[in-house]
Amino acid sequence: MLAARHVVCALSGGVDSAVAALLLKRRGYQVTGVFMKNWDSVDERGVCTADKDCEDAYKVCQILDIPFHQVSFVKEYWNEVFSDFLNEYEKGRTPNPDITCNKHIKFNCFFHYAVDNLGADAVATGHYARTSLEDEEVFQQKHIKRPEGLFRNRFEVRNAVKLLQAADNFKDQTFFLSQVSQDALRRTIFPLGGLTKQFVKKIAAENRLHHVLRKKESMGICFVGKRNFENFILQYLQPWPGNFISIEDNKVLGTHQGWFLYTLGQRARIGGLREPWYVVEKDGAKGDVFVAPRMDHPALYRDLLRTNRVHWVTEGPPAALVRDKMMECHFRFRHQMALVPCVLTLNQDGTVWVTAVKAVRALTPGQFAVFYKGDECLGSGKILRLGPSAYTLQRGRSRSRAASEGSSDGAGPGPMP
Repeated sequence: MLAARHVVCALSGGVDSAVAALLLKRRGYQVTGVFMKNWDSVDERGVCTADKDCEDAYKVCQILDIPFHQVSFVKEYWNEVFSDFLNEYEKGRTPNPDITCNKHIKFNCFFHYAVDNLGADAVATGHYARTSLEDEEVFQQKHIKRPEGLFRNRFEVRNAVKLLQAADNFKDQTFFLSQVSQDALRRTIFPLGGLTKQFVKKIAAENRLHHVLRKKESMGICFVGKRNFENFILQYLQPWPGNFISIEDNKVLGTHQGWFLYTLGQRARIGGLREPWYVVEKDGAKGDVFVAPRMDHPALYRDLLRTNRVHWVTEGPPAALVRDKMMECHFRFRHQMALVPCVLTLNQDGTVWVTAVKAVRALTPGQFAVFYKGDECLGSGKILRLGPSAYTLQRGRSRSRAASEGSSDGAGPGPMP
């Protein structure tokens, strides 16, 4: 008789990963639960929240009667995720630590720990996502040896595994998995990929997992928790006082503690002003933050961005993009925002220009543009540059109109307003 397949499941202490482990056990696999400690965090009452999550994960393993392991990736998380987070903020960008955590910690450190230390045939997580492989195909991947050397042999037959959206469109988490390596994806099972959140809760309730069912969904940046974000960031970065300036008339409206604390599109709380103003641009050289008076101000809308070198899930750009250097698809840069139709233009260095079919509000440097074609998540690239805003283009058009009217009247060009 064949030995049961060994699947190592990441447990967070929440309902999704608990039900993932339960479903794997029901499929007849030998399941091991692992809790990752990635951050030494203490909340306002001096309680380490990771300890409570670890207890909950251990209790899940007791209920399911499976082995439990705890592993610390605190050092790796600091080096790979948190240092990058601070570095991005210092550059005035707004990072997404959830995407970098999945790339470097869950699907690299944890993946190798599970395979190398625990002898896993496959790993699993509670993410709402699917791949193009059935379970049995995942188990066969361990027998495919990667060729030596930097580049893959282009004659090597290696069918790439696709990352596909979950059945529950609202809960789909492929956005957060868009930087995961092909090697890790080939050996990963997502037991919740075909289920809705409601059904997952129902399974938990019917299987004595009430302690995780009662917990609130974890939202926001894990290491900030419920603390004030500005106070948290200023523990690590030097304040850089500057001005809030109106984009419309260059009037100084107030002061702030650091231009890096603000994200495009967010409300700027300016002392003495009751009406809301929104961040539309930042000047890193002077440390000034430009604001506009309306949530839908044209200075917030852009239709062009450039990424860094794109990480393609299947290890290379789609064939149509390579062939034509352009391709229609969809993208989003925030989880759960509506997908935006766009055209990608591939550059020689592997970066892409993304042209949205219509202008998008608050495109943000540092965030990831995640690309989709149908239900397939193609990959993602970090947003590094933005095209001009609708407001800048409007002003440019009105200036050129004024200049052409002036020259038709026989007047000189004169100073621009």
